[in-house]
Amino acid sequence: MLILAPAKINLNLRILGRNAATGFHDIETWMVPLNLADVLHVELTKVADICLTCSDPLLDTGEGNLAWKAAELFLRTSKSPHGVTINLQKHIPYGAGLGGGSSDAAATLLSLHQLLQMQWPMEKLESLAAQLGSDVPFFIRRCSSIARGRGEILTPHPLPRTLELLLLKPPFNIETRWAYERWANDVHVPSAWIAPQFFEGIKISNDLEAPAFSKYLMLPALKLWLLNHPLVAAAGMSGSGSCLFAILRNSSDAPLVANAAKAEFGDTLWTAPCRAEA
Repeated sequence: MLILAPAKINLNLRILGRNAATGFHDIETWMVPLNLADVLHVELTKVADICLTCSDPLLDTGEGNLAWKAAELFLRTSKSPHGVTINLQKHIPYGAGLGGGSSDAAATLLSLHQLLQMQWPMEKLESLAAQLGSDVPFFIRRCSSIARGRGEILTPHPLPRTLELLLLKPPFNIETRWAYERWANDVHVPSAWIAPQFFEGIKISNDLEAPAFSKYLMLPALKLWLLNHPLVAAAGMSGSGSCLFAILRNSSDAPLVANAAKAEFGDTLWTAPCRAEA
């Protein structure tokens, strides 16, 4: 079967501190799914093995891949005698804060649940997803939500309107653990770089911008450039980065902003127009 694995952005992200009981940082974040997505082809096999192939030759296709881990967890939990083949067509860049790996894992769980006709409650799938990573439960239901705890406690929170977006990722990745550790060191950056914005009642802010911006100076430069662009209504960083998103005034403006950004910051800047549906 074929299944899409959508990307997400964090419209806002607040870090509440490290939880001594879990060892993770407690957060509060508004996450929304996008129409940008990876594509997975998932099929059961009679041989009890997991075979993962990927369009990106740089991506781990073994036990280090979250989709592989999701398949192993599901088959073990369901006590299925089957194996599975997964072909992953990557469209979401990794190391970007867009949740691509987490979404691939959730899509694997959802596809195996359907293929094996398990009829488990959604809560059980979310419980399995939480074992794989903080963002994975969000991609089980795939709806605009406030996430709390380490990201696994979800409350639906609809968007007031569809958002027309442009994603912009520089040619470097940011490791999530590094970003949280650097945040814990109380990094300070100019307030103009990280000041909250408000767009039609939506607060745009991210506590992880300060640690990311303090090291990767291209990011605040790109964000400020976006905020000064007349076709951009708001801009921010998603998750731990390195991808920024621009909320556009009109969807037709995406090519104009993308071309201007590449002219300013170079052709190595990855861009993708997309939307978050209300």
